[in-house]
This record gives sequence, structure tokens and C-alpha cells, in this order.
Amino acid sequence: MSAGKKIKHTTETAKGKIKEATGKAVGNERLVAKGKAKQVKGDMAQAGQKAKDALKH
Repeated sequence: MSAGKKIKHTTETAKGKIKEATGKAVGNERLVAKGKAKQVKGDMAQAGQKAKDALKH
């Protein structure tokens, strides 16, 4: 996985964790859900990139 894409996907996951924590802190379930969705999106992108890399080798 290229370093740039890895950083992008990791950042996406981290932003999701922050949104989720903020949502929990203020009692906003919608924000919690958005945070979890963003984490899943980042994790799936990382997994997809790792699969592509595995096929290249």
C-alpha cells in the first residue's frame, strides 16, 4: 500500500473515532453513527488496498 493512501485511510478511521467519541460525550446518537460509519469506510478502504497489494506480489 502506498504511504499516501495508507495515511489517508488511517486518517479517515481516526476522524471516525473522534466523531464517535464526541457524539458519545454530548449524547448525540447521530454523530456516533456517523463516526462509526467513517471508521468502517476507512477500515474497508485499507482492507481493499491490502488485497490489491497482495495480488501484485
